[in-house]
Amino acid sequence: MLGKTYDSQVCSIARALELVGERWSLLIVREAVFGGATRYNDFQRSLGVATNILKSRLDGFVEAGLMRRHRYSEQSELYEYLLTDKGRALAPALVALSEWGDQWATEEEPPILYTHSVCGAGVTQQTVCAHCGRVHDPAEIQATIGPGMPAERINA
Repeated sequence: MLGKTYDSQVCSIARALELVGERWSLLIVREAVFGGATRYNDFQRSLGVATNILKSRLDGFVEAGLMRRHRYSEQSELYEYLLTDKGRALAPALVALSEWGDQWATEEEPPILYTHSVCGAGVTQQTVCAHCGRVHDPAEIQATIGPGMPAERINA
């Protein structure tokens, strides 16, 4: 989708960037996840994205399994783009990116707050240690080789 592949990168971040690592991609997903947008015109109206870019991104999302295309009109060939579980699973990443933007990319107050629809409390994205709880300093996080790393890359 980005026009550049990361074949030489054995990294889940690079793999995710192939699918959603472009500005319009993340904004389209944001509109679908938090804005309820499903139709081409909804995305076009709210984002003002060029039609060729919007079509390309939506087609890519369908191909990647982030969305599915559903025909909603029998008279004319009109489709809506519905998030799949895979697409909805991007919500925590969007919340984390939004929190980062609130803290580091502006001096203003947050323009959007995320709340839990069940109880109304605020929602945040946190990095949590599976053993002892929350990680308080990003410097405490280290990357280690996982089971999906090809053997030839480990010894290189």
